Amino acid sequence: MPGPKKISIAIHQHKTSISLEPEFWNALRALAKTSGKKIGRYVEEIDAAREEGLTLSCALRVHVLRSLQGQLEQK
Repeated sequence: MPGPKKISIAIHQHKTSISLEPEFWNALRALAKTSGKKIGRYVEEIDAAREEGLTLSCALRVHVLRSLQGQLEQK
């Protein structure tokens, strides 16, 4: 399994680099597409809602996990 991949993305009108494993990037892109948003806007919303003390990378991983858990619970 490959390690984290660093991607530069513009959020809140400035560029930032985020390191996530490819599987998390793929899941985030799929979730953004499902919601009808571009990945940058989707990440902005997660960033704005993240709990204090969480890094953005951690908040993104937690978001993916919670989203997938929610989908599983609906089945």
